[in-house]
Amino acid sequence: MSPSEPNGIALSRAYYDEIVRPLLTERFGDLPHSAGRLGAGSDVLGLDDETSRDHDWGLRLSVFVPEAAVDAVDAELERALPAAFRSHPTRFAFTGSHDVRHHVEVGTLSSFLDARLDFDPRNGPTVTEWLSLSGQAALEVTAGPVFADETGELTRAREALGWYPSDVWRYVVACDWARLAQELPLMARAAQVGDETGSRVIAARLAQVAMHLTFMLERRWAPYAKWFGTVFGTLAPASSVGAALDRTLRADAWQERQQGLAEALEALLSVQNAAGLTATDRATVPFWNRDAVQPNPAIVAELLDGILDPDVRSLPLGRGSIEQRTDNVDVLIDPRARRAAVAAQRDEVR
Repeated sequence: MSPSEPNGIALSRAYYDEIVRPLLTERFGDLPHSAGRLGAGSDVLGLDDETSRDHDWGLRLSVFVPEAAVDAVDAELERALPAAFRSHPTRFAFTGSHDVRHHVEVGTLSSFLDARLDFDPRNGPTVTEWLSLSGQAALEVTAGPVFADETGELTRAREALGWYPSDVWRYVVACDWARLAQELPLMARAAQVGDETGSRVIAARLAQVAMHLTFMLERRWAPYAKWFGTVFGTLAPASSVGAALDRTLRADAWQERQQGLAEALEALLSVQNAAGLTATDRATVPFWNRDAVQPNPAIVAELLDGILDPDVRSLPLGRGSIEQRTDNVDVLIDPRARRAAVAAQRDEVR
């Protein structure tokens, strides 16, 4: 994107202010509505660049109106929108489609939330609903800018997704530590039996878990894979944790990988203790009498001991949220599949 070109958010804001809102006012008067650049797209995260413009980028908005007005508003925009705005076409086809149309996505707020989440956060999410929420799904509702919210309901929904309740947060953080414990000693063992490739693969998985844990401790939703590392770099602990993980991923010997991970976990434990979640003084301890280390079991114990909600206390350790359970994209982008996976695994342990 050239310096003279606006990013997607600036373009969408101008499109709403100069074209869409005047049309709505002229044709529908005081019809209450909300509008913003929400949903999918790198521009929603403010991360679009010149490369992002090659598909599904441009004049896009979400407009929420009462259900009875959806069809009329959509039809009027289709009729009245100009062919282009600031040299960008108002009508274009998305990837995989031949349907050339405008992308002011008109609907109800409830239908938007259902399509992205499979629940309405304004009703107070259940534990299962919280665990079915991926970071990217939360960002598709909360990250983009709001240009108008005449009823206040969009703001209410976004605020309800601000962060996990305290007990669910503790549980999710504990699950990341449990995931680290599942494989940290195996990284050393794989290398010791001559499997350097396997050791590197385990190290990379552990680095991803440590990065996810950083998001959780910073109370930030993690985006999907393309932007995961980019946004991680903006987190306060990223300088110390990221440097240690970089050494881990570059290391030629398992001992160096283990040292890098141990340093990253010490930094994360310091953040966690400062947040009042734990008071443990060591992040790793020896694994039996071997050269390998493991996360200090006291960390998970302290996290779980602080949970008061019996529904959260009954959850199986190590399962966690949907993005801690799977990295399968076809599951993560499908809110009903996410919720079904969490609900089914909860039923298994009851």
